[in-house]
Amino acid sequence: MRLLLMSDTHLPKRAKELPAPLLAELPRADVVFHAGDWVDTATLDLLESRSRRLVAVYGNNDGPSLRARLPEIAHVDLGGLRFAVVHETGPAQGREARCAARFPDTDVLVFGHSHIPWDTTAGTGLRLLNPGSPTDRRRQPHHTYMTASVTDGTLTDVTLHPLPPR
Repeated sequence: MRLLLMSDTHLPKRAKELPAPLLAELPRADVVFHAGDWVDTATLDLLESRSRRLVAVYGNNDGPSLRARLPEIAHVDLGGLRFAVVHETGPAQGREARCAARFPDTDVLVFGHSHIPWDTTAGTGLRLLNPGSPTDRRRQPHHTYMTASVTDGTLTDVTLHPLPPR
């Protein structure tokens, strides 16, 4: 099962549209994750229409129209792994322990907010993934998104994809 992970798209404030390489990944993905801060409903409509399955949450910059359609936290079981998606996880320091306590029955946590890619594992085995942002790199060298696979109940092939400059 192929996964596509993104967050913090901030359209149309940070970009007018999602980058072409990211859009090209949509038909290849069995499941698309978006960890919040959409800003516009058009992006949600686009991903809903082009994704086989969308697992998504709202972020702190998302208004009432997005909050009416999306949860704050999403949970899904995929291929024997328990996933959770949330926008904010707090400061980087202590993140693994804090998230392991908050999501004890989760194998993989997808999150956003910082726009900083993150891939670590808590002492409990919880894998924490932040795909960065495909449209607002902040202090990072590249705009980014992630792909991964679920194979025989294991998360594999986690890859951070840098996008070309706009």
